[in-house]
Amino acid sequence: MSEQNQSIPPAHESFAVQPAMPSSVVRISSRTAAILMIYTVAFTALMAVTYFATKPAIDASALAEKQALIGEVLPKTAYDNDLLADFILLPPQAKLGLDDTSKLYRARRGGQPVALVLEAAAPDGYSGRINLLLAVAADGRLLAQRVTLHKETPGLGDYIDPKKDKNKQNPWIKQFDGIGFDAVLGGTWKVKKDGGRFDAHTGATISARAVTNASGRALLWAHEHSQSLFDLPTGTPFEEAKK
Repeated sequence: MSEQNQSIPPAHESFAVQPAMPSSVVRISSRTAAILMIYTVAFTALMAVTYFATKPAIDASALAEKQALIGEVLPKTAYDNDLLADFILLPPQAKLGLDDTSKLYRARRGGQPVALVLEAAAPDGYSGRINLLLAVAADGRLLAQRVTLHKETPGLGDYIDPKKDKNKQNPWIKQFDGIGFDAVLGGTWKVKKDGGRFDAHTGATISARAVTNASGRALLWAHEHSQSLFDLPTGTPFEEAKK
């Protein structure tokens, strides 16, 4: 027999049988998995209970916040319908500066149109986009507007927001109240620096110009579509007539 053949080890030396896992290890692993599963189920159930318990309060808070914001542009005494339930859906509207679907609310008194409450946006603020909420009367007047979101420079351009305006007696934003769409058509819905009728703070004209121009576009759009906006069934999407 050659040396090569003699060097081959016996089969039992090459393929040793691994010892079986002790039953105690299996029991511990199973127990740990069961405990983890129980904790997971219990935690999920607790989160679900917490969510359903707090959801009514969260919803009520969001509703109150929305009503308070709308109340800044349209007092509750102006209408007698359920404003938040009387709405239509607006798809993205370039003339309103909106990229997403939004809700437009219809205020009525005795079943008659009173005002439209809608969102708009100015894309050209000094520090970017400025979001607006406007109330437009059925006769084409801008009843009031408020800035709802902006990044304008604190102490300079943020006076567009009445909460930041140092003039608490007569905030800058209130000069638009009650002005009709005819000012847009007549070319005076501009800041005075551009030949219009509205004031702007020295050194912070860009912020005022953005709000002024955006609100003028929104006012004219709302007036031009007023009839169809009031007539649409609640909850339906608005579709602009093709010319």
